[in-house]
Amino acid sequence: EHPKTLTQAPIGQSMLEVAHRNDIELEGACEGSLACSTCHVIINSTQVYDSLPEPDDDENDMLDLAFGLTETSRLGCQVFASKEIDGMVLSLPKATRNFYVDDFVPKPH
Repeated sequence: EHPKTLTQAPIGQSMLEVAHRNDIELEGACEGSLACSTCHVIINSTQVYDSLPEPDDDENDMLDLAFGLTETSRLGCQVFASKEIDGMVLSLPKATRNFYVDDFVPKPH
């Protein structure tokens, strides 16, 4: 079981930004430019997932590359805090597919 972290997110901030500001290890190798799948998150509620705007074609293309894809997978850089998703619970996949080796973990800028 992964540890649970409770965080507050300013309205309009992406889940990738929220993770980085709260020292949650969500990689985001492309820094939110929709060029990778390393900020893959799993939304723990189908109802919350269904309330989000549909992923666009670019996000779907990147999700197709994500490790451990689920029916409620999204990219953290494309899910933004809003009142409608207050209380949302996200899980991180057990691994990501990325270009880093030797346990290198990039630090957010």
